[in-house]
Amino acid sequence: MPNILLIFILQIILVPTLSLRIIFVVKNMSVLAAIFGFLEALIYVFGLSIVLSGEQSIPEMLVYALGFAAGIFLGNYIENKLALGYTTLTVNLLNKNTELVATLRNNGYGVTVFEGTGKDGIRYQLQILTKRSLEDNVMKTIEEYDPNAFVISYEPRKFKGGYLLRSMKKTKRKK
Repeated sequence: MPNILLIFILQIILVPTLSLRIIFVVKNMSVLAAIFGFLEALIYVFGLSIVLSGEQSIPEMLVYALGFAAGIFLGNYIENKLALGYTTLTVNLLNKNTELVATLRNNGYGVTVFEGTGKDGIRYQLQILTKRSLEDNVMKTIEEYDPNAFVISYEPRKFKGGYLLRSMKKTKRKK
C-alpha cells in the first residue's frame, strides 16, 4: 500500500515537471528547462524503479497511470496560472467602436485598428499584443463593450519593437 501512494505522488510531481520543462523549452528559457529536465529524470527513474521492482501488480500500474492523468491536470492548471509569455488578440468588429479602443488604450494596451471590406460592408479589426496573464482582462473588456466581437487569440513566438516593448522599458526605468 505505501508503494501505491508513493507512485501516485511521484506521478503527480513528475508530469507537471515534464510539462513545465516543455514550456520552458518552447519559451527559450534554457536554464529553467535544464533544471526541470534534471528533476524530471530523477523523479522518473525513481518512480519507474518502484513500479518495475518486485512483482508488477495491476493496482500499482493503474495507480501509475492514474497519477499520470492527475499530473496532466495539475500541470495544465499550473501553466495557466503562470501564464508565461504573450498573446495576440485579433478582434473583428462590425463597427469602429472607438469607446472600446479608447478604453483598451487607457488601460495600457497597445491597439492597432485596421479597416477592411467584408461581405456585408466595412469591418474593423483590432490587433492587441499583451502579456498572457492579462488576456482575460482584455477579453472581459471586449465582451463588455462589444459582446458580438469575434476574437482570435494566439501566442506569438518572437516579436520586436512596438508599443508593448516601449511601455515595458518605461516601467523598468521607474522601478
